[in-house]
Amino acid sequence: MAVTKVLARKGRLDVGIHYVLNGDKTNEQILTAYLNCDPGHACRQMLDTKRAMGKTDGVQYYHIIQSFKPGEVTPELALEIAREFAAEHLPGYQAVIGVHVDKEHIHAHTIFNSVNADTGEKYHSNARSYYSQIRAISDRLCREHGLSVIMEGKADKAVSYIEWLRQSRGQPTFRAMLEADLREAIEDANDIGHFFLIMEHKGYEIKHGSRLGFRLRGQPRPSGTGLGRPGGKVPGQERFMIPGRKDPLFTEDGIRAAIGGNLDAIAAGTRPAIIYRPRYQPYRRRHPQKYTGFMALYVHYLYLLGKAGQRQYPPRMTPHLRREIMKFEQYKEQFAFLREHAISSAEGLQSVRTRAEETLAGLIKQRTILNVRKKKRRALYDALSDTAALAPAKELYEDGMPGMEEQFARYMDAVSALEQCGIHREQLMAEKAELYRQLADINREIRRARKEISMCDTIERNRPQMEHDIHVAEAKAKEVERDEYRRR
Repeated sequence: MAVTKVLARKGRLDVGIHYVLNGDKTNEQILTAYLNCDPGHACRQMLDTKRAMGKTDGVQYYHIIQSFKPGEVTPELALEIAREFAAEHLPGYQAVIGVHVDKEHIHAHTIFNSVNADTGEKYHSNARSYYSQIRAISDRLCREHGLSVIMEGKADKAVSYIEWLRQSRGQPTFRAMLEADLREAIEDANDIGHFFLIMEHKGYEIKHGSRLGFRLRGQPRPSGTGLGRPGGKVPGQERFMIPGRKDPLFTEDGIRAAIGGNLDAIAAGTRPAIIYRPRYQPYRRRHPQKYTGFMALYVHYLYLLGKAGQRQYPPRMTPHLRREIMKFEQYKEQFAFLREHAISSAEGLQSVRTRAEETLAGLIKQRTILNVRKKKRRALYDALSDTAALAPAKELYEDGMPGMEEQFARYMDAVSALEQCGIHREQLMAEKAELYRQLADINREIRRARKEISMCDTIERNRPQMEHDIHVAEAKAKEVERDEYRRR
Protein backbone atom coordinates (compact mmCIF):
# COMPACT_ATOMS: atom_id res chain seq x y z
CA MET A 1 0.00 0.00 0.00
CA ALA A 2 1.30 3.46 -0.91
CA VAL A 3 -0.23 6.71 0.34
CA THR A 4 0.47 9.35 -2.31
CA LYS A 5 0.72 13.13 -2.05
CA VAL A 6 1.69 15.78 -4.63
CA LEU A 7 3.02 19.21 -3.61
CA ALA A 8 3.62 22.24 -5.85
CA ARG A 9 6.74 24.19 -4.85
CA LYS A 10 7.88 27.69 -5.78
CA GLY A 11 11.12 27.51 -3.79
CA ARG A 12 14.65 26.80 -4.96
CA LEU A 13 15.21 23.63 -6.99
CA ASP A 14 18.57 22.87 -5.40
CA VAL A 15 17.02 22.81 -1.90
CA GLY A 16 14.37 20.28 -2.94
CA ILE A 17 16.85 18.06 -4.79
CA HIS A 18 19.28 18.14 -1.86
CA TYR A 19 16.49 17.02 0.47
CA VAL A 20 15.49 14.09 -1.78
CA LEU A 21 19.10 12.92 -2.29
CA ASN A 22 20.12 13.29 1.38
CA GLY A 23 22.68 10.56 1.96
CA ASP A 24 21.64 10.04 5.59
CA LYS A 25 18.16 9.10 4.37
CA THR A 26 19.02 7.18 1.15
CA ASN A 27 21.86 4.91 2.36
CA GLU A 28 24.53 7.25 0.99
CA GLN A 29 22.50 7.87 -2.19
CA ILE A 30 22.35 4.18 -3.10
CA LEU A 31 18.53 4.36 -3.13
CA THR A 32 18.32 7.09 -5.77
CA ALA A 33 17.44 7.29 -9.46
CA TYR A 34 17.23 9.88 -12.27
CA LEU A 35 14.88 10.40 -15.19
CA ASN A 36 15.94 12.50 -18.24
CA CYS A 37 18.79 14.14 -16.30
CA ASP A 38 22.26 13.22 -15.06
CA PRO A 39 23.53 12.66 -11.48
CA GLY A 40 25.20 15.77 -10.13
CA HIS A 41 23.78 17.98 -12.90
CA ALA A 42 20.02 17.61 -12.38
CA CYS A 43 19.46 21.10 -10.97
CA ARG A 44 21.41 22.86 -13.72
CA GLN A 45 19.70 20.86 -16.45
CA MET A 46 16.25 21.64 -15.09
CA LEU A 47 17.05 25.35 -14.92
CA ASP A 48 18.43 25.24 -18.47
CA THR A 49 15.13 23.73 -19.65
CA LYS A 50 13.15 26.52 -17.98
CA ARG A 51 15.29 29.22 -19.57
CA ALA A 52 15.18 27.59 -22.99
CA MET A 53 11.37 27.40 -22.87
CA GLY A 54 11.03 30.91 -21.40
CA LYS A 55 9.12 29.63 -18.34
CA THR A 56 11.21 30.49 -15.32
CA ASP A 57 8.48 31.90 -13.06
CA GLY A 58 5.64 30.34 -11.06
CA VAL A 59 5.87 26.77 -9.72
CA GLN A 60 9.49 25.59 -9.99
CA TYR A 61 9.00 21.90 -9.32
CA TYR A 62 6.54 19.30 -8.06
CA HIS A 63 7.18 16.90 -5.21
CA ILE A 64 5.42 13.50 -5.15
CA ILE A 65 5.61 11.39 -1.99
CA GLN A 66 4.76 7.67 -1.88
CA SER A 67 4.57 6.37 1.70
CA PHE A 68 4.46 2.58 2.01
CA LYS A 69 2.90 0.50 4.78
CA PRO A 70 5.52 -0.47 7.42
CA GLY A 71 6.95 -3.95 6.84
CA GLU A 72 5.25 -4.42 3.46
CA VAL A 73 7.99 -3.31 1.07
CA THR A 74 11.78 -3.37 0.81
CA PRO A 75 13.73 -0.20 -0.06
CA GLU A 76 14.75 -1.71 -3.39
CA LEU A 77 11.13 -2.53 -4.32
CA ALA A 78 10.02 0.98 -3.29
CA LEU A 79 12.67 2.45 -5.59
CA GLU A 80 11.57 0.19 -8.44
CA ILE A 81 7.91 1.24 -8.01
CA ALA A 82 8.88 4.94 -7.87
CA ARG A 83 11.05 4.53 -11.01
CA GLU A 84 8.23 2.78 -12.92
CA PHE A 85 5.77 5.43 -11.74
CA ALA A 86 7.98 8.30 -12.96
CA ALA A 87 8.62 6.62 -16.32
CA GLU A 88 4.87 6.14 -16.94
CA HIS A 89 3.49 9.38 -15.51
CA LEU A 90 6.32 11.80 -16.36
CA PRO A 91 7.50 11.21 -19.92
CA GLY A 92 9.64 14.16 -21.04
CA TYR A 93 10.01 15.56 -17.50
CA GLN A 94 13.34 15.68 -15.69
CA ALA A 95 13.01 13.94 -12.33
CA VAL A 96 15.08 12.94 -9.30
CA ILE A 97 13.99 10.01 -7.11
CA GLY A 98 15.11 9.13 -3.60
CA VAL A 99 13.84 6.42 -1.24
CA HIS A 100 14.12 7.46 2.43
CA VAL A 101 14.60 4.73 5.03
CA ASP A 102 15.13 6.91 8.11
CA LYS A 103 11.62 6.22 9.46
CA GLU A 104 9.64 3.14 10.34
CA HIS A 105 7.71 3.42 7.08
CA ILE A 106 9.66 3.56 3.80
CA HIS A 107 8.73 6.47 1.57
CA ALA A 108 9.81 7.49 -1.93
CA HIS A 109 10.29 11.14 -2.92
CA THR A 110 10.15 12.21 -6.57
CA ILE A 111 10.97 15.79 -7.55
CA PHE A 112 10.45 16.75 -11.18
CA ASN A 113 10.77 19.91 -13.25
CA SER A 114 7.53 21.85 -13.74
CA VAL A 115 8.44 22.33 -17.43
CA ASN A 116 8.48 19.40 -19.88
CA ALA A 117 11.85 19.21 -21.65
CA ASP A 118 10.29 17.80 -24.85
CA THR A 119 7.09 19.83 -25.27
CA GLY A 120 7.80 22.92 -23.17
CA GLU A 121 4.42 22.55 -21.46
CA LYS A 122 4.05 23.19 -17.76
CA TYR A 123 2.73 20.45 -15.50
CA HIS A 124 -0.66 21.07 -13.88
CA SER A 125 -2.04 19.17 -10.91
CA ASN A 126 -5.63 19.11 -9.65
CA ALA A 127 -7.98 16.72 -7.88
CA ARG A 128 -9.03 14.99 -11.11
CA SER A 129 -5.47 14.41 -12.33
CA TYR A 130 -4.50 13.21 -8.87
CA TYR A 131 -7.13 10.45 -8.79
CA SER A 132 -7.11 9.54 -12.49
CA GLN A 133 -3.33 9.55 -12.93
CA ILE A 134 -1.12 9.75 -9.83
CA ARG A 135 -3.29 7.69 -7.49
CA ALA A 136 -4.47 5.30 -10.22
CA ILE A 137 -0.94 4.52 -11.52
CA SER A 138 0.48 4.17 -8.01
CA ASP A 139 -2.29 1.77 -6.94
CA ARG A 140 -1.93 -0.33 -10.10
CA LEU A 141 1.84 -0.64 -9.64
CA CYS A 142 1.31 -1.65 -6.01
CA ARG A 143 -1.15 -4.37 -7.05
CA GLU A 144 1.24 -5.63 -9.75
CA HIS A 145 3.97 -6.01 -7.14
CA GLY A 146 1.67 -7.76 -4.65
CA LEU A 147 1.10 -4.82 -2.31
CA SER A 148 -2.22 -3.73 -0.78
CA VAL A 149 -3.99 -0.55 -1.92
CA ILE A 150 -6.26 2.04 -0.27
CA MET A 151 -9.84 1.61 -1.43
CA GLU A 152 -11.13 5.00 -0.39
CA GLY A 153 -9.57 8.40 0.17
CA LYS A 154 -9.91 12.13 -0.20
CA ALA A 155 -8.02 14.53 -2.41
CA ASP A 156 -5.15 16.40 -0.81
CA LYS A 157 -5.08 20.15 -1.05
CA ALA A 158 -2.42 22.77 -0.41
CA VAL A 159 -3.17 23.66 3.20
CA SER A 160 -1.48 25.36 6.10
CA TYR A 161 0.78 23.50 8.51
CA ILE A 162 -1.93 23.26 11.15
CA GLU A 163 -4.52 21.95 8.68
CA TRP A 164 -2.05 19.44 7.26
CA LEU A 165 -1.14 18.25 10.73
CA ARG A 166 -4.78 17.77 11.70
CA GLN A 167 -5.61 16.02 8.39
CA SER A 168 -2.82 13.57 9.08
CA ARG A 169 -4.74 12.69 12.25
CA GLY A 170 -7.95 12.09 10.34
CA GLN A 171 -9.52 15.47 11.10
CA PRO A 172 -9.97 17.15 7.70
CA THR A 173 -11.99 20.21 8.74
CA PHE A 174 -11.77 22.84 11.45
CA ARG A 175 -15.17 21.85 12.86
CA ALA A 176 -14.48 18.11 12.88
CA MET A 177 -11.06 18.79 14.37
CA LEU A 178 -12.52 21.04 17.06
CA GLU A 179 -15.19 18.52 18.04
CA ALA A 180 -12.64 15.70 18.14
CA ASP A 181 -10.27 17.80 20.27
CA LEU A 182 -13.12 18.79 22.56
CA ARG A 183 -14.12 15.18 23.12
CA GLU A 184 -10.52 14.19 23.74
CA ALA A 185 -10.02 17.06 26.20
CA ILE A 186 -13.26 16.17 28.00
CA GLU A 187 -12.12 12.56 28.35
CA ASP A 188 -8.71 13.61 29.74
CA ALA A 189 -9.77 16.51 31.98
CA ASN A 190 -10.21 16.26 35.74
CA ASP A 191 -12.26 19.46 36.03
CA ILE A 192 -13.26 22.48 33.96
CA GLY A 193 -10.00 24.35 34.56
CA HIS A 194 -7.97 21.36 33.45
CA PHE A 195 -10.18 21.14 30.36
CA PHE A 196 -9.38 24.76 29.37
CA LEU A 197 -5.68 24.10 29.92
CA ILE A 198 -5.78 21.05 27.61
CA MET A 199 -7.61 22.98 24.87
CA GLU A 200 -5.07 25.80 25.07
CA HIS A 201 -2.23 23.29 24.79
CA LYS A 202 -3.90 21.91 21.68
CA GLY A 203 -3.45 25.34 20.11
CA TYR A 204 -6.83 27.01 20.73
CA GLU A 205 -7.80 30.44 21.97
CA ILE A 206 -10.85 30.36 24.23
CA LYS A 207 -13.51 33.07 24.50
CA HIS A 208 -15.53 33.02 27.70
CA GLY A 209 -19.01 34.46 27.77
CA SER A 210 -22.59 33.30 27.63
CA ARG A 211 -21.26 30.69 25.16
CA LEU A 212 -17.81 29.16 24.86
CA GLY A 213 -15.93 30.04 21.67
CA PHE A 214 -12.81 28.34 20.32
CA ARG A 215 -10.40 29.56 17.65
CA LEU A 216 -7.29 27.84 16.33
CA ARG A 217 -4.25 30.05 16.78
CA GLY A 218 -2.13 30.88 13.74
CA GLN A 219 1.37 29.42 13.57
CA PRO A 220 4.54 31.06 12.25
CA ARG A 221 4.74 30.68 8.44
CA PRO A 222 7.52 28.29 7.41
CA SER A 223 9.72 29.37 4.52
CA GLY A 224 9.56 27.68 1.12
CA THR A 225 6.02 26.31 1.53
CA GLY A 226 4.30 28.32 -1.19
CA LEU A 227 2.07 29.92 1.45
CA GLY A 228 3.26 33.50 1.04
CA ARG A 229 5.96 35.68 2.47
CA PRO A 230 8.17 33.84 5.01
CA GLY A 231 8.13 35.21 8.50
CA GLY A 232 4.39 35.87 8.54
CA LYS A 233 1.77 33.58 9.99
CA VAL A 234 -0.13 30.66 8.63
CA PRO A 235 -3.75 31.56 9.38
CA GLY A 236 -5.60 29.39 11.84
CA GLN A 237 -9.15 30.71 12.04
CA GLU A 238 -10.38 34.28 11.74
CA ARG A 239 -13.50 33.79 13.86
CA PHE A 240 -14.35 31.89 16.99
CA MET A 241 -16.43 28.75 16.53
CA ILE A 242 -19.22 28.09 19.07
CA PRO A 243 -19.85 24.33 18.98
CA GLY A 244 -22.40 24.56 21.81
CA ARG A 245 -24.93 26.05 19.40
CA LYS A 246 -25.37 22.70 17.67
CA ASP A 247 -24.51 20.25 20.43
CA PRO A 248 -25.35 20.88 24.12
CA LEU A 249 -22.46 18.60 25.04
CA PHE A 250 -20.06 21.44 24.15
CA THR A 251 -21.70 24.13 26.30
CA GLU A 252 -19.93 24.87 29.55
CA ASP A 253 -22.60 23.06 31.58
CA GLY A 254 -22.52 20.15 29.15
CA ILE A 255 -18.74 19.92 29.44
CA ARG A 256 -18.92 20.00 33.22
CA ALA A 257 -21.49 17.19 33.16
CA ALA A 258 -19.50 15.16 30.65
CA ILE A 259 -16.29 15.45 32.65
CA GLY A 260 -18.19 13.74 35.46
CA GLY A 261 -18.13 10.51 33.47
CA ASN A 262 -21.19 10.67 31.25
CA LEU A 263 -19.54 11.39 27.88
CA ASP A 264 -20.34 8.02 26.32
CA ALA A 265 -24.02 8.13 27.29
CA ILE A 266 -24.35 11.72 26.07
CA ALA A 267 -22.67 11.01 22.74
CA ALA A 268 -24.88 7.94 22.23
CA GLY A 269 -27.99 10.03 22.82
CA THR A 270 -29.22 7.90 25.72
CA ARG A 271 -29.32 10.88 28.05
CA PRO A 272 -29.20 14.67 27.66
CA ALA A 273 -26.03 16.59 28.37
CA ILE A 274 -27.67 18.23 31.39
CA ILE A 275 -30.40 16.65 33.50
CA TYR A 276 -32.40 19.08 35.54
CA ARG A 277 -34.05 17.48 38.57
CA PRO A 278 -36.18 19.52 40.96
CA ARG A 279 -35.29 19.22 44.59
CA TYR A 280 -37.41 16.60 46.32
CA GLN A 281 -40.04 17.98 48.66
CA PRO A 282 -42.44 15.76 50.58
CA TYR A 283 -46.11 16.28 49.81
CA ARG A 284 -47.94 18.63 52.15
CA ARG A 285 -51.52 19.64 51.78
CA ARG A 286 -51.68 23.39 51.56
CA HIS A 287 -54.07 26.13 50.66
CA PRO A 288 -53.70 27.80 47.27
CA GLN A 289 -50.93 30.41 47.46
CA LYS A 290 -52.07 33.98 47.33
CA TYR A 291 -49.73 36.33 45.53
CA THR A 292 -49.39 40.04 46.17
CA GLY A 293 -47.55 42.94 44.63
CA PHE A 294 -45.28 42.16 41.67
CA MET A 295 -46.06 38.45 41.70
CA ALA A 296 -49.80 39.12 41.60
CA LEU A 297 -49.24 41.48 38.67
CA TYR A 298 -47.38 38.78 36.75
CA VAL A 299 -49.97 36.12 37.54
CA HIS A 300 -52.71 38.41 36.23
CA TYR A 301 -50.69 39.32 33.14
CA LEU A 302 -49.85 35.71 32.32
CA TYR A 303 -53.53 34.88 32.68
CA LEU A 304 -54.45 37.61 30.18
CA LEU A 305 -51.76 36.41 27.73
CA GLY A 306 -53.11 32.89 28.02
CA LYS A 307 -56.61 34.09 27.18
CA ALA A 308 -55.33 36.26 24.35
CA GLY A 309 -53.68 33.20 22.86
CA GLN A 310 -57.07 31.60 22.38
CA ARG A 311 -59.44 32.59 19.59
CA GLN A 312 -62.24 34.70 20.95
CA TYR A 313 -65.20 36.19 19.16
CA PRO A 314 -65.51 39.05 19.52
CA PRO A 315 -61.84 39.73 20.36
CA ARG A 316 -61.38 41.09 23.88
CA MET A 317 -57.64 41.84 23.89
CA THR A 318 -55.67 44.75 22.48
CA PRO A 319 -53.28 44.27 19.51
CA HIS A 320 -50.36 45.12 21.80
CA LEU A 321 -51.35 42.37 24.21
CA ARG A 322 -51.56 39.90 21.37
CA ARG A 323 -47.99 40.81 20.38
CA GLU A 324 -46.94 40.18 23.95
CA ILE A 325 -47.95 36.53 23.56
CA MET A 326 -44.69 36.06 21.69
CA LYS A 327 -42.88 36.96 24.93
CA PHE A 328 -44.93 34.59 27.07
CA GLU A 329 -41.95 32.39 28.02
CA GLN A 330 -39.92 35.44 29.01
CA TYR A 331 -42.66 36.60 31.37
CA LYS A 332 -42.85 33.11 32.86
CA GLU A 333 -39.11 33.25 33.53
CA GLN A 334 -39.45 36.66 35.17
CA PHE A 335 -42.29 35.39 37.36
CA ALA A 336 -40.17 32.40 38.43
CA PHE A 337 -37.39 34.84 39.38
CA LEU A 338 -39.81 36.89 41.50
CA ARG A 339 -41.11 33.78 43.24
CA GLU A 340 -37.61 32.38 43.84
CA HIS A 341 -36.53 35.60 45.60
CA ALA A 342 -39.94 36.27 47.19
CA ILE A 343 -40.14 39.72 45.59
CA SER A 344 -43.50 41.44 45.94
CA SER A 345 -42.56 45.13 45.95
CA ALA A 346 -40.24 47.68 44.36
CA GLU A 347 -38.21 47.74 47.57
CA GLY A 348 -37.71 43.96 47.44
CA LEU A 349 -36.69 44.19 43.80
CA GLN A 350 -34.17 46.91 44.56
CA SER A 351 -32.81 44.89 47.48
CA VAL A 352 -32.17 41.87 45.26
CA ARG A 353 -30.55 44.10 42.65
CA THR A 354 -28.28 45.70 45.24
CA ARG A 355 -27.17 42.29 46.54
CA ALA A 356 -26.45 41.16 43.00
CA GLU A 357 -24.38 44.30 42.32
CA GLU A 358 -22.37 43.76 45.52
CA THR A 359 -21.80 40.12 44.59
CA LEU A 360 -20.75 41.15 41.09
CA ALA A 361 -18.29 43.73 42.40
CA GLY A 362 -16.71 41.14 44.71
CA LEU A 363 -16.46 38.57 41.91
CA ILE A 364 -14.88 41.08 39.54
CA LYS A 365 -12.32 41.93 42.22
CA GLN A 366 -11.50 38.24 42.67
CA ARG A 367 -11.22 37.79 38.92
CA THR A 368 -8.88 40.77 38.68
CA ILE A 369 -6.60 39.21 41.29
CA LEU A 370 -6.57 35.92 39.40
CA ASN A 371 -5.93 37.69 36.11
CA VAL A 372 -2.96 39.51 37.66
CA ARG A 373 -1.56 36.15 38.77
CA LYS A 374 -2.20 34.79 35.30
CA LYS A 375 -0.45 37.79 33.69
CA LYS A 376 2.63 37.30 35.87
CA ARG A 377 2.84 33.69 34.75
CA ARG A 378 1.81 34.41 31.14
CA ALA A 379 5.24 33.71 29.67
CA LEU A 380 5.55 30.38 31.46
CA TYR A 381 1.97 29.37 30.65
CA ASP A 382 2.59 30.20 26.98
CA ALA A 383 5.75 28.12 27.12
CA LEU A 384 3.74 25.17 28.44
CA SER A 385 1.28 25.61 25.58
CA ASP A 386 4.06 25.87 22.97
CA THR A 387 5.84 22.72 24.15
CA ALA A 388 2.60 20.77 23.82
CA ALA A 389 1.28 22.34 20.60
CA LEU A 390 4.63 22.38 18.74
CA ALA A 391 5.88 18.93 19.74
CA PRO A 392 4.73 17.46 16.37
CA ALA A 393 6.58 20.25 14.54
CA LYS A 394 9.74 19.36 16.47
CA GLU A 395 9.43 15.73 15.36
CA LEU A 396 8.92 16.79 11.75
CA TYR A 397 11.99 19.04 11.95
CA GLU A 398 14.11 16.24 13.41
CA ASP A 399 12.84 13.94 10.63
CA GLY A 400 14.24 16.39 8.09
CA MET A 401 11.08 18.02 6.77
CA PRO A 402 11.92 21.47 5.38
CA GLY A 403 10.03 24.56 6.52
CA MET A 404 9.80 23.59 10.20
CA GLU A 405 12.63 25.85 11.38
CA GLU A 406 10.44 28.58 12.90
CA GLN A 407 8.28 26.09 14.82
CA PHE A 408 11.33 24.21 16.07
CA ALA A 409 12.94 27.46 17.27
CA ARG A 410 9.76 28.39 19.16
CA TYR A 411 9.66 24.95 20.72
CA MET A 412 13.27 25.18 21.91
CA ASP A 413 12.69 28.71 23.30
CA ALA A 414 9.71 27.38 25.28
CA VAL A 415 11.73 24.45 26.65
CA SER A 416 14.54 26.82 27.66
CA ALA A 417 12.10 29.16 29.46
CA LEU A 418 10.62 26.25 31.44
CA GLU A 419 14.06 24.94 32.41
CA GLN A 420 15.21 28.37 33.63
CA CYS A 421 12.12 29.20 35.71
CA GLY A 422 13.08 26.83 38.53
CA ILE A 423 9.60 25.32 38.84
CA HIS A 424 8.95 21.70 38.02
CA ARG A 425 6.83 21.37 34.87
CA GLU A 426 4.16 19.17 36.53
CA GLN A 427 3.82 21.66 39.39
CA LEU A 428 3.48 24.56 36.95
CA MET A 429 0.88 22.69 34.92
CA ALA A 430 -1.15 21.85 38.06
CA GLU A 431 -0.98 25.51 39.10
CA LYS A 432 -2.17 26.64 35.68
CA ALA A 433 -5.05 24.14 35.65
CA GLU A 434 -6.22 25.26 39.11
CA LEU A 435 -6.02 28.93 38.12
CA TYR A 436 -8.06 28.28 34.97
CA ARG A 437 -10.63 26.32 36.99
CA GLN A 438 -11.03 29.19 39.47
CA LEU A 439 -11.41 31.68 36.61
CA ALA A 440 -14.04 29.50 34.95
CA ASP A 441 -16.04 29.22 38.19
CA ILE A 442 -15.84 32.95 38.83
CA ASN A 443 -16.86 33.76 35.24
CA ARG A 444 -19.90 31.54 35.63
CA GLU A 445 -20.89 33.32 38.85
CA ILE A 446 -20.34 36.70 37.18
CA ARG A 447 -22.70 35.74 34.36
CA ARG A 448 -25.29 34.64 36.93
CA ALA A 449 -25.03 37.93 38.86
CA ARG A 450 -25.29 39.99 35.67
CA LYS A 451 -28.34 38.01 34.62
CA GLU A 452 -29.99 38.76 37.97
CA ILE A 453 -29.28 42.49 37.56
CA SER A 454 -30.63 42.40 34.01
CA MET A 455 -33.74 40.55 35.19
CA CYS A 456 -34.40 43.18 37.87
CA ASP A 457 -34.03 45.98 35.30
CA THR A 458 -36.39 44.20 32.89
CA ILE A 459 -39.05 43.65 35.54
CA GLU A 460 -38.87 47.28 36.63
CA ARG A 461 -39.06 48.45 33.04
CA ASN A 462 -41.99 46.18 32.16
CA ARG A 463 -44.16 46.93 35.20
CA PRO A 464 -45.78 50.21 34.03
CA GLN A 465 -46.65 48.79 30.61
CA MET A 466 -48.05 45.62 32.16
CA GLU A 467 -50.28 47.63 34.51
CA HIS A 468 -51.46 49.72 31.57
CA ASP A 469 -52.17 46.62 29.45
CA ILE A 470 -54.16 45.02 32.27
CA HIS A 471 -56.19 48.19 32.80
CA VAL A 472 -56.94 48.53 29.06
CA ALA A 473 -57.79 44.84 28.72
CA GLU A 474 -60.16 44.90 31.70
CA ALA A 475 -61.85 48.08 30.44
CA LYS A 476 -62.32 46.52 27.00
CA ALA A 477 -63.66 43.31 28.50
CA LYS A 478 -66.21 45.28 30.54
CA GLU A 479 -67.21 47.22 27.43
CA VAL A 480 -67.76 43.98 25.52
CA GLU A 481 -69.83 42.60 28.38
CA ARG A 482 -72.01 45.75 28.40
CA ASP A 483 -72.54 45.45 24.63
CA GLU A 484 -73.55 41.83 24.98
CA TYR A 485 -75.94 42.74 27.84
CA ARG A 486 -77.57 45.45 25.70
CA ARG A 487 -78.03 43.04 22.77
CA ARG A 488 -79.94 40.70 25.03
